[in-house]
Amino acid sequence: MKTARAVELAPEAGAERALRVRLAAAYRIADHLGWSELIYTHISLRVPGPEHHFLINPYGLRFDEVTASNLVKIDSEGKNAGASAYKANEPGFVIHGAVHMARDDAQCVFHTHTLAGMAVSAQECGLLPVHMYSHNFYGKVGYHEFEGPAMNLGERERLVASLGKHPVLILRNHGLLTVGRTVEEAFLLMWRLERACQIQLAAQAGGTKLHLPPDEVCAASARMGDEFLTDRGAVGFGELEFAALERIIDNKDPSYRN
Repeated sequence: MKTARAVELAPEAGAERALRVRLAAAYRIADHLGWSELIYTHISLRVPGPEHHFLINPYGLRFDEVTASNLVKIDSEGKNAGASAYKANEPGFVIHGAVHMARDDAQCVFHTHTLAGMAVSAQECGLLPVHMYSHNFYGKVGYHEFEGPAMNLGERERLVASLGKHPVLILRNHGLLTVGRTVEEAFLLMWRLERACQIQLAAQAGGTKLHLPPDEVCAASARMGDEFLTDRGAVGFGELEFAALERIIDNKDPSYRN
């Protein structure tokens, strides 16, 4: 019986190990891109199975200290579901747990507090169609009003309602959030969203009236952008971009795989 059980569990354990390495790589890439915020903010990834467990960074470690083995596995209420000695940050499971529970396609959730993202989140106009990167999110952005630093479990239903079916949520006066079916998809959405925010702030700093394309052009640009990102044959959404940066961090410090 023991041998049969070990064989039965091996594929699941192997699948979780692969996901841990992928998520740890995402943390190192985020750090490389300057998206880290001391020991705060999170990237989470759902673990296969009916328990609704997900992996998240250990509270107290920087992004560049995250490894496959020290990621914390928690349930939607933030309780440790693994053997880790670390704990998760409370706002992490309030926000991420809510999204993972509400959306089957939200396998991976990125949440950042970047300078550009926080600045645009504080602008009444929200994300403007200033550039083709922002057109990727034309009509696809949810907005959630600020209720404090995400410590209240009661906020989860309202946060999920604000996200709706969108792939992106701008948390007003807070930061950015993206969801994806894979780590690579959530990552590329965040990369393009962050870039769009940076370009918007730079354009506004020019001091002249912004030239915004008409709605029909923005919609057409969004469709073409979707085609460009999704029509890649056997290569999935974001895989080429993620792999390009993963090669950099592998050369720099491959310890995230441990």
